[in-house]
Amino acid sequence: MRALVWVLLAAFVTATVAAAGVPPVSPPMPLSTVREPSRGPSKFVSPPPLPPIPLTTDLPSALESQLPDLSSPASVVLPMQEQYQIGYEMMLQMRAQHQLIGDPEVEEYLNSVGKRLAAQSPLGAASFHYFCVNTPVINSFAAPGHNVFINSGLILFTHTESELAAVMAHETAHEVQNHIARKLLNAQHANIDSLAAMLATILLGAASGSGNAIAGGIVASQGLAAQEQIDYSRSVEEEADRVGLELLAAAGFDPEGMPDVFEKLMRLQGLQDAWVPAVLIGHPMTADRVAYTRAHAAQYPPVPDTSSADYYLIKARIRVLTAPADENVQRYFAMKIAHGDHSLGTMYGDALALMRDRRAPQAVKLLTQLLRRHPDLHLLYIALGQAQAQAGEMPQALATFAHAERLFPLNVPVTVRYAQTLMADGKNAQAHVLLRNLFNLVDPTPGEIELTARAASAAGDLGGAYYYMGYYQLDTGNVPLAVKQFQIALGMPNLNPVQRQRISAALKQAKGYLMRMRRHHGS
Repeated sequence: MRALVWVLLAAFVTATVAAAGVPPVSPPMPLSTVREPSRGPSKFVSPPPLPPIPLTTDLPSALESQLPDLSSPASVVLPMQEQYQIGYEMMLQMRAQHQLIGDPEVEEYLNSVGKRLAAQSPLGAASFHYFCVNTPVINSFAAPGHNVFINSGLILFTHTESELAAVMAHETAHEVQNHIARKLLNAQHANIDSLAAMLATILLGAASGSGNAIAGGIVASQGLAAQEQIDYSRSVEEEADRVGLELLAAAGFDPEGMPDVFEKLMRLQGLQDAWVPAVLIGHPMTADRVAYTRAHAAQYPPVPDTSSADYYLIKARIRVLTAPADENVQRYFAMKIAHGDHSLGTMYGDALALMRDRRAPQAVKLLTQLLRRHPDLHLLYIALGQAQAQAGEMPQALATFAHAERLFPLNVPVTVRYAQTLMADGKNAQAHVLLRNLFNLVDPTPGEIELTARAASAAGDLGGAYYYMGYYQLDTGNVPLAVKQFQIALGMPNLNPVQRQRISAALKQAKGYLMRMRRHHGS
């Protein structure tokens, strides 16, 4: 119970209240595998190690003086090790409810932007992870363990990459400043049990856009009494805005992106009030907040629009991924083209929509034209390879992916999509080697581990298949099944000494996690 309380509390106290009351969408179309960054065993103890991203400008981060004392009582209330565990459990819950967009391309992009921001802080980028939530609700929130969740609706709402980065910087600042633990320190006298009941419905309501669920949760758990304990103070939000601006500017984005997106969100405030209970809107987007961030942004040198091509491609991709099954999303892009919009994002979105409608030959033609003009964009190579495979042009598809692999070595989406295409053509052993070589250097995600297990199984490596599935079960939170998978792997014939040693070590680790997990949930 204790872990769930912390998950729900932390999920809500760091939320940026910017939700528009629109109905949820269907799960994304099956263009992808699950994409959440983690390495199975390490997630139960500490964040997975990733290489830091260097500073992108000469601007100092100047955050040392802003940071709370990490040896303060706040860190005692919620130690970092427990924060990592809580954030991991929260991610598992959201994935189990099909709330996360499992798309390698989207996740790679969000993490490239987010880690570019986090790298400007003294904490560095290694422990931060960014996820896309599949909901049109315009919202974002930070969770324990340096996890940031960005709703698909918010991404589509932004007009520039700096606006998107501004919201991500604000949420990253909450983590940098350890606001979760600091707020919990101030709320120790709250009734945790009743608070958890209320926050359970708030979390579900915020994800779905259901105001009735939120209001019902408050009434059911006497949330009005707890409200004073979970609202962020104005000073905390201002701190997140100020530190977020510093991260934004140091990362090379336009600081004006923050007041710009806040001003747009302020215009939605009336729509918010139509479904979010007024007592929950502790920190609305006010004119004072816009003016505050505008004044602080003006202290930095002006930056021209720095929106990357990937920003516009990912926006178009998300629009296709989140479109309901009965929506003619291709018509949306076709109408934009008919009205003279031949931008890269629109044309790419049209190609994806054509693939969704099983009109792959048209998509191949369109993507080929786009690649002639933009030969440096890996997202176009991926889409073209997939379209060629769907059109039955498998040799051409494999040639496209092989070329992309040479141009973009160790690029996770390129390699994963290449491996999927190889497996579709029966080249399982080649796919297995490709994935194994990548994930010896890059932390795999649960979906990528599962894909590697399927490739190993199809290639006849049953010991490897069970071994990978053991790690897949660890990454999806099923530790008992992970133990069983490792035990089966260890019993496979024809294991060489290295494989046997590796599987034995994994089994020992999994048993240790199982014992700690049982003690944790029993506390």
